[in-house]
Amino acid sequence: MRTRYILNLRETRHPRKIGNKGKSLTFLIDKNFRTPTTFVCIWDGYLRYQKGDRSVLAVVREEVSRLIDVNKEYAVRSSANIEDSRKYSFAGQFKTFLHVQGTDNIMEAIETIWSSALSPNVHVYLERIGFHPRDLKMAVIVQEMVHPVISGVSFSKNPLTGMDEIVVEAVAGSGDSLAQQGVTPGRWINKWGVWLATSPDEAIPLDIIQEVVTQTRVIAKLHGGGVDLEWVYDGHEVNWVQLRPITSLQNISVYANHIAREVFPGMVKPLVWSVNVPVVNGAWKRFLVELIGRNHIDASSLARSFYYRAYFNMGIIGDLFETVGLPRETIELLMGINHEGLEKPAFTPSRRALLYLPGLLRFALRRIGFTRRYGRFLSELEKRLQTFPLDRLAHLNENDLISEVERLKAVMGEIAYCNIVVQLTMGVYAILLKRQLARIGFDFESLDLTRGMDELEQFSPALFLMRLNKLYRELDESVQERIKRGGYREFQQIGGQGTALLKENVKLFLEQFGHLSDGGNDFSHVPWRENPDVILQMIVNYKQPEHTSRHTFHFRDVKISRFRRWSINPIYRRVCTFRLYRERISFLSEWGYDLYRTCFLALGNHFVRRGFLRCAEDIFYLSLDEVKDISEKKQPVCSCADTIAVRKREMEEYQDITLPSVIYGDQPPPLKVETVTRLKGIPTSRGQYRGHVKVIRGIQDFHRVEDGDVLVIPYSDVGWTPLFIKAGAVIAESGGILSHSSIIAREYNIPAVVSVPNACHLQENILVTVDGYHGEVVIHEPL
Repeated sequence: MRTRYILNLRETRHPRKIGNKGKSLTFLIDKNFRTPTTFVCIWDGYLRYQKGDRSVLAVVREEVSRLIDVNKEYAVRSSANIEDSRKYSFAGQFKTFLHVQGTDNIMEAIETIWSSALSPNVHVYLERIGFHPRDLKMAVIVQEMVHPVISGVSFSKNPLTGMDEIVVEAVAGSGDSLAQQGVTPGRWINKWGVWLATSPDEAIPLDIIQEVVTQTRVIAKLHGGGVDLEWVYDGHEVNWVQLRPITSLQNISVYANHIAREVFPGMVKPLVWSVNVPVVNGAWKRFLVELIGRNHIDASSLARSFYYRAYFNMGIIGDLFETVGLPRETIELLMGINHEGLEKPAFTPSRRALLYLPGLLRFALRRIGFTRRYGRFLSELEKRLQTFPLDRLAHLNENDLISEVERLKAVMGEIAYCNIVVQLTMGVYAILLKRQLARIGFDFESLDLTRGMDELEQFSPALFLMRLNKLYRELDESVQERIKRGGYREFQQIGGQGTALLKENVKLFLEQFGHLSDGGNDFSHVPWRENPDVILQMIVNYKQPEHTSRHTFHFRDVKISRFRRWSINPIYRRVCTFRLYRERISFLSEWGYDLYRTCFLALGNHFVRRGFLRCAEDIFYLSLDEVKDISEKKQPVCSCADTIAVRKREMEEYQDITLPSVIYGDQPPPLKVETVTRLKGIPTSRGQYRGHVKVIRGIQDFHRVEDGDVLVIPYSDVGWTPLFIKAGAVIAESGGILSHSSIIAREYNIPAVVSVPNACHLQENILVTVDGYHGEVVIHEPL
């Protein structure tokens, strides 16, 4: 007999009047997931009740009595039209009743739920989220209860962090014991097939949790978003009793420093931050617009500073990449930073990507012939940088210097964009080459990508230093000793034909590489040309790298068939080309940062004369807007001095703190001190080495590195290359498999572990073992 208000979700085509919980259960039923028998009282009954028509209760009672089994228990829950949506959960606003048996009790539960929808608390909640009470329509779910051997919940994404990992919580017996008895549930976290956390509770078998994880992943994929599920295991099968979208994923902020440590290493002074971050953010915005078209992203929110250290907002970037069906961690995977699990995400875009297909095609078409065009474009950027001569900048007035900074920012924006494209393009080609080589049983890491690349000498100081060291060693021993003991000034006073040739080449070296520094894009760091004593010591102490730990091969030496070589060679040549482009763009970037430094120090000297600064270098503790305010006479002298003093004190206070690699939310995390005996990172150059630590934070420490030291660095770029020659192994706080430190370590055949949090906090000379196979650093002496 047909009913008017009570429907069986499994047996009828249901109207839109069943509410969101009813729709979610219908979805599970339609997709053939096991669910208990479920009835729904459509919201027509509630609307009559809301108007004061209590006669509807008799009609509903009659239908309930015909459909339910009086010997079974039921769960009676709300199913409103606006609850359990992606934006609003209405958690705790409506009543829920479990273990309800008999018609009278079920009717009492239904009427109570209807009444709760009319309560003042619900009206306040509705008004807060922008709804009127009349917008609310209340259906009611009546669901058979399953005999609970194990009960739990599962989330297809971490509800706190938004990360792509499945979180399961479970208890033996009924799930309502969690609230009623304060039981602590077992907790499991599975990421891409790898267990990040498991519960020691032996009463809950792992194979049951694995089944929950597997089905949760399938349900989320079919549903098209993050889901929160309730389930019950009856001793034979998993039963799904509720499905809700995860509302907490909206506008979630997740900050990670994996990539940021490579882009903005160490502590970043306010001026460096205010100049570089908008430029880099703008470059990412431009790249993403080209890739998927115009989007809602706010470039200013891509990066955030915590305790003067850079973090990237991975939630925003992840949202964009997830839009086209890629994992949230796609960018980090391409740059070799995140490990992929046993069930790694697919790079295949979903059907949603069809919306962005025109933009993707335009982006791909622009990349055709890109390799040659990019070389010409880099030459054009070099010419634009040459329009900023150092000797002229130092003599400009304040207004002209500000104008030059703005002009330089435009050039650096182009360089930053090119850097992104080169990094990612090189990453894609490297992945393709690695897969092709794996098919023939050849290890990608054994391939020497720089052998025979003579152009690299223009951008690599290490090769030039090798020539300078050779000239130095050809001098008389007495002259060598004078140079070794004296400084650069005394070196200039030494006569002789051999010395003259060395002087001439040192001058050429400083002209070509003098803009480099140990600060990378931190233009507050002193460039090499301002510290020639250190350069002279690098020449004296240079050591020819030894290739003893493993053999490396040029691609032409790899024994493969002619057809296979023909098919792989184009990819190999592009990897090599973009390896060179990477060095070239790094060289241009350092040049631009040196120009920034010159401009701002000239401004600083103007401000010193006006009484705003004690020394020109204090300008680096101001933001660019504050610098402009001073130039426009909007900033009082006392305020400027106080601001600088506070920031200097904070940066000194935060110098040695330990911060997590990932920060959730916008609040700075509390500071804590940790003691560890083993560090974990990403292995990027194989081998094992045991030695003593030398922590090198900058150029002032370069002279302390001795043969066989374990080199511990915050990051590296071309300016750090000479240090690798003496190192027995490398540990870096930042980087991935294609970072500068990783590439140079492989070229010099020494083990490397990168992206090691807080590596620079290791004690000096402590004994460690660097495991370049498993990404571990074992500390043999206590901290």
